[in-house]
Amino acid sequence: MNDAQRGPQLPPPRGPLSAAVTAYLRGAGPLPRPTDAGAADPYGDDLQLGLYLCYELHYRGFAGVPPDTEWDPELLRVRAALEHRFHSALRADTPGHDSLDEALADLLVEPAEGTGVSHFLCARGELWQLREYAAVRSLYHLKEADPHAWVLPRLWGRAKAAMAAVEYDEFGGGRAERVHARLFADLMADLGLDTAYGRHLDAAPAEMLAVVNLMSLFGLHRELRGALVGHFAEVEITSSPASRRLAEAMRRTGAGPAAEFFYDEHVEADAVHEQVVRHDVIGGLLEEEPELAPDITFGIDATEYLEDRLARRLLADWRTGRSALRTPLGTSPLPPREQKVSHTS
Repeated sequence: MNDAQRGPQLPPPRGPLSAAVTAYLRGAGPLPRPTDAGAADPYGDDLQLGLYLCYELHYRGFAGVPPDTEWDPELLRVRAALEHRFHSALRADTPGHDSLDEALADLLVEPAEGTGVSHFLCARGELWQLREYAAVRSLYHLKEADPHAWVLPRLWGRAKAAMAAVEYDEFGGGRAERVHARLFADLMADLGLDTAYGRHLDAAPAEMLAVVNLMSLFGLHRELRGALVGHFAEVEITSSPASRRLAEAMRRTGAGPAAEFFYDEHVEADAVHEQVVRHDVIGGLLEEEPELAPDITFGIDATEYLEDRLARRLLADWRTGRSALRTPLGTSPLPPREQKVSHTS
């Protein structure tokens, strides 16, 4: 099988921008004009899918799309216009902290009365909601550490060594079966979900596409290396308590051992990562480039802003008993218990 045959299928478009990008990738039509991006909703389905399609060429690509399309200059010009619209909106709309110290301090505070997705799923989430959550988050978790790896050539000294150490854990510490993306695929199998990379792209709302696109935006631009470190910090510092709640939700609903294990693993691993990221990745980067503190802060704040938008979307539907997905998952049964993989060794 050659590279042009690998990868997921291109999804249906969600508007004129994504339709034109899809047609171009298929060799069936022209690209949109870069100026068309200026009138699009920066957080809407059409722009976010168009941008996602462009970014995905730097990961696994799509079936039927030649690999050299990754560096097609006309496509890159359109991508630049789409990401400029997205990035500019984030700069204008993201509530910002006054300082990096303040942003980091807020990440360490767990509200007494939490109202986020992990709190909802822990307290009263049903199995169908956990399945939807896993399907949506698969766009993130099946490439969990990949965009953060792009920052490694852009760091040096203590920051580079610490970032590489955390990434080593994310990639399984040298064990393929412990790569976190693999563990998430096992979680999906416990929930009776198709584990194929990109399988649930069409089901995911624009709010989820924006969360994933943010990682790619920061990762692909050297000038945004500080923002990517901020994104990484927000993810690692807030992961442990949220993972504890999600592990409990998996246990309470009987989702399965692999589903529980994924979040149990993150409770332990990310508690350690949080210290390394704060003291060595951020601390080391600021020793070398103190002028990047505002960018690190922006990365934290923009990540929280988009995650909050996603949470509001999911909870607004779930609290009224509606699906939060654009397309239904179907009713695949859970796999038999004896076929599930144990990760206790």
